[in-house]
Amino acid sequence: MKIRDIWKTAAGTNALVAIIATAPALAEDSKLEELKAQGFARVAIANEPPFTAVAADGKVSGAAPAVAREIFKRLGVPEIVASISEYGAMIPGLQAGRHDVITAGLFMKPERCAAVAYSQPILCDAGALAIRKGNPLSLTSYKDLAANQNAKLGVPGGSTDEKLALQAGVPRDRLIVVPDGQSGMKMLQDGRIDAYALPVLSINDLVNKAKDPNIEVVAPLKDVPINCDGAAFRKGDQALRDAFDVELAKMKKSGEFAKIIEPYGFSAAAAMATSREKLCAAK
Repeated sequence: MKIRDIWKTAAGTNALVAIIATAPALAEDSKLEELKAQGFARVAIANEPPFTAVAADGKVSGAAPAVAREIFKRLGVPEIVASISEYGAMIPGLQAGRHDVITAGLFMKPERCAAVAYSQPILCDAGALAIRKGNPLSLTSYKDLAANQNAKLGVPGGSTDEKLALQAGVPRDRLIVVPDGQSGMKMLQDGRIDAYALPVLSINDLVNKAKDPNIEVVAPLKDVPINCDGAAFRKGDQALRDAFDVELAKMKKSGEFAKIIEPYGFSAAAAMATSREKLCAAK
């Protein structure tokens, strides 16, 4: 083989390598264009007011979808289409391509940060329990639940609440997984569980709607840190996540972010006081 032929072969190989190397970036950048073309983004939610909610007519509301809807509009995607999912199924559904993004109060944890590409923080909250009036079992923490061998706790499947209870020593056989908030309240009212765990805002919403004088709230729980969520994207869609973050930052700076989430009871200042990097590194 002549030297010029060797050079041509090498040049061709280098060009091919360059094309292959840029292919993932091109595919990543195309996700937003894909959503623009289809006219909507598929979002996973949990129907847990005030984070997310679905009315009887199917209309999606809540703080998380409201923020996502506004940001996607700014990105040229005019609508969001929501599907309800248990927390434990959200990330697998995202990875399998059933959702484009999770907007559901899915709090940032290191293991979740390893599985998805989070936006910067959006909604922050603390832990709470709905209990029977007078707190007959003196429950103020997950450790109290663990110490009482007769106490049964209701939790959403795959939630941070479930994980924190297990970490505090509540045995699996005393953790009752419930499909939604209304079911959790009914089980508490019927005496099938002694407490139902959710973030403060969600518990307050359920108790207010129940209008049951025999149910009260313990909040914040002593052994639960303040948590924040973010919109969660597939790892391969980081360019879309970055575009989402740009618009989110603009809204935080202009005050539009606060106008959207604070009527739901959330603090814009809390979300702006921390970062994805801090929350993903937290133990």
